[in-house]
Amino acid sequence: MKTDRKIPSNTDLERLTELYRAMGDVTRIKILCLLLYGELCVSELSDILNFNDSAVSHHLKTLRSARLVKSRRSGKNIFYQLNDTHIKWILTQTLAHISEKES
Repeated sequence: MKTDRKIPSNTDLERLTELYRAMGDVTRIKILCLLLYGELCVSELSDILNFNDSAVSHHLKTLRSARLVKSRRSGKNIFYQLNDTHIKWILTQTLAHISEKES
């Protein structure tokens, strides 16, 4: 039996689980999909999603904790964008995967 297969460390597996947990909510996925097109502030996200700012901010806090989004302040507004190109890749590839026809 071949035993050269390795699994990531428990720490890495816990971080991976946290990432998927953060993505495991329809509203948070909607936010991430909107941010694929560029940065948006909380009020813009709230308007698009038809949620109040507080609810959107709560979801953004979860996404920020999982390092899926990052923020920057400009005056009174806080703008959010995807944290890096890896997040964009994860989203585009998983969307492509679920769009494939079953054979």
